[in-house]
Amino acid sequence: MLERPADAMRQYIDAVSTFEAYEEALAEAAKVRGGMYWHKGPASAPGEAYLVRTSASGSEKSLGPRSPETEAIYASFRERKELAEQRLAGLKAALVKHKRMNRALRVGRVAPLIVEILNRLAATSLGEHFRVVGTHALYAYESAAGVTFDDDAVATRDIDLLWDVRKRVAFATALSQVDSSMLGVLRKVDPTFRIRNSQRYTAVNQDGFEVDIIRREQIADDPHPIRLSDDDEDFWVAQAPRAQVLLDSPQFSAVIVATNGDMARMNTLEPRTFIRFKQWMSTRPERDPLKRRRDALQAMAVEEVLQEYLPHLAKD
Repeated sequence: MLERPADAMRQYIDAVSTFEAYEEALAEAAKVRGGMYWHKGPASAPGEAYLVRTSASGSEKSLGPRSPETEAIYASFRERKELAEQRLAGLKAALVKHKRMNRALRVGRVAPLIVEILNRLAATSLGEHFRVVGTHALYAYESAAGVTFDDDAVATRDIDLLWDVRKRVAFATALSQVDSSMLGVLRKVDPTFRIRNSQRYTAVNQDGFEVDIIRREQIADDPHPIRLSDDDEDFWVAQAPRAQVLLDSPQFSAVIVATNGDMARMNTLEPRTFIRFKQWMSTRPERDPLKRRRDALQAMAVEEVLQEYLPHLAKD
């Protein structure tokens, strides 16, 4: 691996600071989505007005008749909404500048498609139901450590998303609010994604890039088999050996940067779990020998990064 150049590191630190401020601004803006207005009273009381709160989905809720209390609620809401919109607009403009600087200083090397997918999942509140596992997790570790792994360690044409079957009801609710299927969500990023007929847990685009969605092996009352929506063309999630260990692992999160300068947050496994899992994968006799060697290489690479650059994460 190589350490990042000093100018690239400074730019990454500044860009991440702005990105995290943008995430906070998004969360604040979400609290004031929709609006408020004064609704005229019924015919029996035409002079009376009621404060109504509208949601982003169009639903409405009365907050009571006009009074000093509801006047204060209305004024506070309008002020918060205006400030949130101003802050969000300013940070969006700052991110555009950081994107140019990221690209100029070659800060990122993740495929833009990966960043677009992660940002789409975050924007639709679906990201909390998935963790990135497998090779792409290395991009989170190298970003946090300020290093660049050798290309042999990160070379892959697919991304593995671990889905938490335990939260399937909440996932179904979130999905229904944004699309009819998980495949539909991916197609908002790249309309050429299709489910592979021979491997229904995999979607592939016109360039041959694949998205695999996996789950833990069936236990307790887990449904099996399970499709992510009622859409006939959606993912059938594959069971993965020892995926329960990955679900139980503490989460590790880092901001990654694409080659075009765009940024996204990647939620993955804490490094020690990744190392142990890859070491185990490298010993499975039924696994392809080439993949076993890569598993061992990745485990060693992350172990070195953990000990040298992220020692605080190496402690139990």
